[in-house]
Amino acid sequence: MASPQPPYRASARSADDDVLRHVSARERIAARGGRVTRTRLAVLEMLQHGSHPLSHDEIGDALASAGVAHDRVTLYRALDWLVEQGLARRIAGGERAWRFEGVRDAAHRHAHFHCDRCGQVVCLEGLEPAPATALPNGFQVERAELVLHGQCATCGRGDEEVRPR
Repeated sequence: MASPQPPYRASARSADDDVLRHVSARERIAARGGRVTRTRLAVLEMLQHGSHPLSHDEIGDALASAGVAHDRVTLYRALDWLVEQGLARRIAGGERAWRFEGVRDAAHRHAHFHCDRCGQVVCLEGLEPAPATALPNGFQVERAELVLHGQCATCGRGDEEVRPR
């Protein structure tokens, strides 16, 4: 069975990542007028440095592994607050579960690929979701998401027994 990718897996660094290194999670939370709680801080740091969107359970497991005490409700509230403040994004995942990723900057957008077999979600940096250009009069796009569904390379080869997530 394929194991999930670790939440802190390093990804290719961009200029946006260099900016984030100079603005700490603590500073970003404080700049939004929020309380800097240990859960908000740990979650935002994890999302800022993650290589792919994480589910609530993956974030909870990583917090527990790092020794950050939390409960499910506090984690849900921290994630909701980070999304409301524009510090994180929700992405529709499989089985009606949200996945979360850190926001590098408000203008940065990219698509995602979701493997319907193993549940892996991968960021597609070279592909931006484009909002519909022919909207009815008075309509205005605030955000657009593009999630492509299919099978990842491992599942497509059928090399391993993989259970759906």
